[in-house]
Amino acid sequence: MTDRKIRLATVWLDGCSGCHMSLLDTDERLIEVAKRVDVVWGPLVDNKEFPEGVDVTLVEGAISSVEDVHRIKQVRARTGILISLGDCAVTGNVSAMRNRFGARAVLRRAYLENDTLDAQIPRQVVPELLPMARPVHEVVPVDVFVPGCPPSADLIFSVLSDLLEGKRPNPAAIFG
Repeated sequence: MTDRKIRLATVWLDGCSGCHMSLLDTDERLIEVAKRVDVVWGPLVDNKEFPEGVDVTLVEGAISSVEDVHRIKQVRARTGILISLGDCAVTGNVSAMRNRFGARAVLRRAYLENDTLDAQIPRQVVPELLPMARPVHEVVPVDVFVPGCPPSADLIFSVLSDLLEGKRPNPAAIFG
């Protein structure tokens, strides 16, 4: 392993932020990780465009909108190792619960049936939904799958530790 810091990014698609919260739950261990990575993109990083040459990207959430498809394709093209973090990214999970009803029905329920002041489906702020929410690997190739809703802090730390040691993480090995 070289002394070069790993360029790390995190992406939050259609998910609840639970996976990012679990990453933060690594607590003081995060300080050791931070010494060995440069966080180049994430929900709290003030970059406007996903950077080139990212070594590792952790992706939380399913692919649910046209915007998500564009974003994940760009992330994949600019990332060495892409990790689906959490059950929404791995299987669609909670985000995919809308699939049996369809995108139009979900929008109607959220913006027309449950609004009493100015019922209308937004056309500018809400990205265009796909007919179905999908796990990340159905749109782009994924290198590592980290299951859990959310994955435990210990599992996330184990995966990051393997990466920092130059090893390919195998989350399945943790479950025995």
